Amino acid sequence: MVKIGTSGFSFDDWAGKVYPAGIKKEDMLSYYEKEMGFNALEVNFSYYTLPSQKTMAGMEKKTSDGFEFVVKGYRGMTHDPFDTRIKERPGAREAEENFKKFVYGIQPLADKNKLGAVLLQFPVFFRPGDESREYIIKSKELLKGIPLVVEFRNSAWAEEGAGFLRDNGIGYCAVDEPKLPRLMPFVEEVTSDIGYLRFHGRNRNWFNAPLAERYNYLYTKDELKEFIEPVKRINGKAKKEFIFFNNCHSGSAVKNALMLKDMIF
Repeated sequence: MVKIGTSGFSFDDWAGKVYPAGIKKEDMLSYYEKEMGFNALEVNFSYYTLPSQKTMAGMEKKTSDGFEFVVKGYRGMTHDPFDTRIKERPGAREAEENFKKFVYGIQPLADKNKLGAVLLQFPVFFRPGDESREYIIKSKELLKGIPLVVEFRNSAWAEEGAGFLRDNGIGYCAVDEPKLPRLMPFVEEVTSDIGYLRFHGRNRNWFNAPLAERYNYLYTKDELKEFIEPVKRINGKAKKEFIFFNNCHSGSAVKNALMLKDMIF
């Protein structure tokens, strides 16, 4: 089972490019599933604000049976506790409270069997170490049985990350992103029942570009062809495979997701 989608869906600059011009925000998710043909969505706004039950229930009702959501963890769960630039960083107690609120907020998806997993994407300054490993294990406990997938951004995890996740029954997120120092290379691994592949684009100005421009990249067919065999191998090892495109600038994620979908199916 392979499910392909994009990292987010309600972008203003998608109207007139991949959505019809003038489409209403409230109609985008239905169009995403029914007209574009996607059966999975990676929810990204949950990184910036804790999800509410009302919002999650509303999104669930707009999708069909069999549609699945992966919800990205709130920054107060993955980034802020480790960001030394923050003068008053949230401590362990506050981070734990964020996990509890997060789990409560996404419950409507779980109730309808539409919660595929939670993705915890840790930042480039989250390096291997006893504290980091203990935090990941604690995160799994706080998610109370919800399937967990972890994405590392720091290349120091490239050799040991997959083994650690496998030992603890946690999914590994393979990434394609710019081949730059510190960033993760593509590592084809499956460490749980879930296979996961995330495409960020290859904008080499990653560290200097504004956030809105960081993911400004459109893959070519030849670039995506490199992943056909890895996708098949990952699918052979996992019960379910999620593939999401995060190069959302100007609808590139939709164009590439449909392109890869045609290649695979």
